[in-house]
Amino acid sequence: MKGKVLAKTADVPVGGGTLNEDLKIVVTQPEEGVYKAFSSLCTHKGCVVSTPENNVITCACHGSEFAADSGKATKGPATGGLAAYQVKVEGDGIVVA
Repeated sequence: MKGKVLAKTADVPVGGGTLNEDLKIVVTQPEEGVYKAFSSLCTHKGCVVSTPENNVITCACHGSEFAADSGKATKGPATGGLAAYQVKVEGDGIVVA
C-alpha cells in the first residue's frame, strides 16, 4: 500500500475528511496542514464509517464515534480504535508513507 495516493489535499477540509472507498481508508485533516488516515471499517461490526465532520468519524450503522486526530473510539458501542496509516503529502496528494 506504500505510495498509494489516498486523496488530494484540496478534498480534505480542516475538521473534516474524505473516504477512499476503493482502499477502505478515511483521510482526515484535524488541524490545518495535518493529515491522518485510518481504516474506514468500524471496529464494532465492520460497517463503513461516514465522511468525518467536526473532527469526528461516525459509524452510520450503530453510532460509534472516533476521534479524527487519533482514530480512538470516543463513543460506543465500538471500544477499539480505527487502524492508523502513516501518510505524507507529495505535491497535492496525500499518500501512504
